[in-house]
Amino acid sequence: MGCFKFIETEIEGLFIIETKVFGDNRGYFLESYNYEDFKANGLDMTFVQDNQSGSVKNVLRGLHFQKNNPQGKLVRVLKGEVLDVVVDIRKGSKTFGKWKSVLLNEENRTMFYVPEGFAHGFVVMSDYAEFAYKCTNFYDPSDEGGLIWNDPDVGIDWKVDNLSDISLSDKDKKNPFLKEL
Repeated sequence: MGCFKFIETEIEGLFIIETKVFGDNRGYFLESYNYEDFKANGLDMTFVQDNQSGSVKNVLRGLHFQKNNPQGKLVRVLKGEVLDVVVDIRKGSKTFGKWKSVLLNEENRTMFYVPEGFAHGFVVMSDYAEFAYKCTNFYDPSDEGGLIWNDPDVGIDWKVDNLSDISLSDKDKKNPFLKEL
């Protein structure tokens, strides 16, 4: 026990998780998940699916969620750097519509726990990034939801110098605004 530092954010249920890294001249070792440590810090969930993606600079994936079968996600970067962003879309939440971002990269090895009820996305800041995440529910393509990345009512600062450089999938270009959800 004790390989993680759990940092609660101003948004209920959302945690930044710093990992303890053991390194020497051969390389490093870290624990990326331990059920007992997470449970002891109020994060008692079961992960059922692991996903990984690779993307080039300025690719923005998101903001995604599942409508009826939401997923909690434990996200991290294996290679490169991303700005990871979440928006609280929990109806009745005192922080509904609020967003939080965290810089995740291969050096800081920080993780972000995103509970159910959040729209999630990231933009690649490095030339290339590999992104990995554990999910508390299975992906269901018929249950996909999205929030437009540049909704002025949300006002996310994506920390990209020129927003016209952002690369989106055709599907993400058509996501609705928060007020339409």
